[in-house]
Amino acid sequence: MGIHGTSPTKSGSKTKFVFVSGGVLSGLGKGITAASLGVLLKARGYKVTNIKCENYLNLDSGNINPVEHGDVFLCEDGLEADLDLGSYERFLDEEVGNRNFTTIGQIYTKVIDDTRNLQFNGATVDAIPYIPEEVIRRIHEAAQGYDIILVELGGTAGEYQNVVFYESYRVMKLRYPDDVIHVHVTYFPRPAHINELKSKPTQLSVKLLNSMGIQPDFIVGRAEFPIDDKRKEKVAFYCNLEKEAVISNPDCKSVYELPLLFRDQNFDTMVLEKLGLEQKSIKLEPWKKLVSTINADKKDQLKIAIIAKYIATGDYELTDSYVSLIEALRHASWQQEIGVNLQFINAEDLEKNKAEARQQLESADGIIVPIGWGERGVEGKIKAITYAREHKVPYLGLCYGMQLATVEFARNVVGLKGAHTTEVDPDTKYPLIHDIPFEEKYQRIKGQGASMRLGAYDCVLKPGSLMDKIYDKHHAYKNKKQHLISERHRHRFEFNNEYREALSAEGMIFSGTSPDDFFVEMIELDRKLHPFFVGTQAHPEYKSRPLAPHPIFIEYLRAALSERRKGK
Repeated sequence: MGIHGTSPTKSGSKTKFVFVSGGVLSGLGKGITAASLGVLLKARGYKVTNIKCENYLNLDSGNINPVEHGDVFLCEDGLEADLDLGSYERFLDEEVGNRNFTTIGQIYTKVIDDTRNLQFNGATVDAIPYIPEEVIRRIHEAAQGYDIILVELGGTAGEYQNVVFYESYRVMKLRYPDDVIHVHVTYFPRPAHINELKSKPTQLSVKLLNSMGIQPDFIVGRAEFPIDDKRKEKVAFYCNLEKEAVISNPDCKSVYELPLLFRDQNFDTMVLEKLGLEQKSIKLEPWKKLVSTINADKKDQLKIAIIAKYIATGDYELTDSYVSLIEALRHASWQQEIGVNLQFINAEDLEKNKAEARQQLESADGIIVPIGWGERGVEGKIKAITYAREHKVPYLGLCYGMQLATVEFARNVVGLKGAHTTEVDPDTKYPLIHDIPFEEKYQRIKGQGASMRLGAYDCVLKPGSLMDKIYDKHHAYKNKKQHLISERHRHRFEFNNEYREALSAEGMIFSGTSPDDFFVEMIELDRKLHPFFVGTQAHPEYKSRPLAPHPIFIEYLRAALSERRKGK
């Protein structure tokens, strides 16, 4: 019986549901797997969307350490989400937002609020079935208007945190047996002393699913190499599947190859058959061309230095904290058929004048200072900005990188010694970057004492500026007559307008402001002073797509290549 006393219906649903779970270990790439399948289904003419169900009690991903959980993906509606939502936007070329993301914290908060508001007619509200029913409600909400929804379950099978998500699948499969399928992504390790792929972890992971009353329809095996027939046959036998339902997902030169690898294995064909959907013709030519370009030899190679602080985790260094930036640079490089060698330089190493970090900086064709928070590594970032400005190395400042560029210019060009951001030095004599009034008029209030500008905001570009020329050249204006663009934001501190005149007098151009002229959105140096020195308070990296690179990154790499050729 359902929670309101009704029997689960077995009637068909207008939308089809593809659940994607993971097993063995985290970080396998469930999101990339689901998004790649989505590419194929969309290429067949179906409307495809997604929802990511996360295990944690946080209400969003905004306050989670990026070293611990990777890049926070910023959505158009202001949602700070898991990096997998970025994969869905980039692969499916569809904007995602609040309805495409939920957490255990959100779900429990909603159910507890409903109990407080007397929504359950005096019932005893247990975790099951009430929590899974709230999950199902959110899945249906995200699915409205789409033919197929990809439902990604966070974490791995067997974790107590996510049992409610698996229970949601079991209930939906009971209600809509012909409209719901389950794809389980597992890992096939290859121990060095054995030198073969091992299937036992996958078998044990599926056994966990079976214990929850779930039989997967497909197993997608992640591994260093393609899964051979012998392994497929063994897994199929022990996991109650046809051999063809075991899909190989090997390491690739680029994740964008995966849709084509899935197509070669008829993954999409089998999924449509399971869901009872028509096998429409597939149109993959743009994707095939993209992959061909990615894999082609590149005549020109650029070395781009990213001055980072979120790269260390124990004894290892990771770049997941900057996934959106990395992808945006790759998209722009492929569009121009340029090779890009990204070098992550620890900002603290520059701060300490470590020789290796300095050498890396001095050999770079371009320098980027990306998003960041707090004081750690700030002076190292400012040193990198000084080097880029003085040596005319193409520079791109993103969010904190724009703010610190104004601080560096104020200190070293305008002569305001000690200028700083109040985020780092609340008592600075020259607060170039400062807090603004704590009002909903200016930003979103996230909690007590916590506010940010989040999501899409309009910006007016200065006619004749470099930014104006870039957006005009690439037909990226929201309204060309008004010189209006829109970009995504994720920050709290703002440029202090009291210093606009002093910086302008020395050659800094405030090339983008909010429509009411209250916020400085973009800065640049006069082209007579520097070939390409740009900072944006926004985050253009979150809007870049592999088939539609962001104009700022295209022109940044073009400038870096031009300057490199001049130096030869």
